[in-house]
Amino acid sequence: MNVLAIDTSTSMTTVAIAVGNRTAAESSFNTDRTLSARLIPEIGRILTLAGMSAADIDLYAASAGPGSFTGVRGGVATIQGLALAGGKPCVGFSSLTLLAMNFPLAAHPVCSLLDARKSEVYAALFDCSTAIPTAQISDCVLPPERFLDLLCNTTIKPVIFCGDGATRYHDQIAERMGQQAIFAPFPLNTPHASNAASLALHAFQHGTTLEPSRLLPTYLRASEAEINRIAKV
Repeated sequence: MNVLAIDTSTSMTTVAIAVGNRTAAESSFNTDRTLSARLIPEIGRILTLAGMSAADIDLYAASAGPGSFTGVRGGVATIQGLALAGGKPCVGFSSLTLLAMNFPLAAHPVCSLLDARKSEVYAALFDCSTAIPTAQISDCVLPPERFLDLLCNTTIKPVIFCGDGATRYHDQIAERMGQQAIFAPFPLNTPHASNAASLALHAFQHGTTLEPSRLLPTYLRASEAEINRIAKV
């Protein structure tokens, strides 16, 4: 099975093609404010590197969020369009789960944190002792201090922290968690689309793929535009 997977939930976009359990091509690149101009050309480039065309792809996958509203929306719409044109199924996956995929068979729980701005984080806690992470705290958006309260009430084990939220709130986490906090090295703070392809294959094997029209973003909170519109009512 040939899988095209993308993650556009942060400013670091990643695209990969997998052939079964083998990565055929992958790239990661910064797309802050340039996603719409760069994503489709990059997908085309990756297809060429893999020696494929869109007609060769059997399954499409995209991050459904949480993360950048513009990034998630653009990524989902792109994968919807490609899958619809090819008559192929889709998979949506959590950007926080994708981050946790950087730590296969980890002995400690993995906490994925993305900077949600507004002094909040998108956060989740995973058991990564198997190939596919299992959520111990599901995706949520909270101020970091409130999530740390939740975390401390859930586990007393050392916890691996990853993501740009872990970087931004490093000092706050270290002060609260002490030696129980293990911070990932910087290459593991960014997602990899080859891991997303693994998530997509797992979903396919368990019969949880979607028709393109059912692939929808998961924002966890209202956008700035929605908040402003509600405030005017």
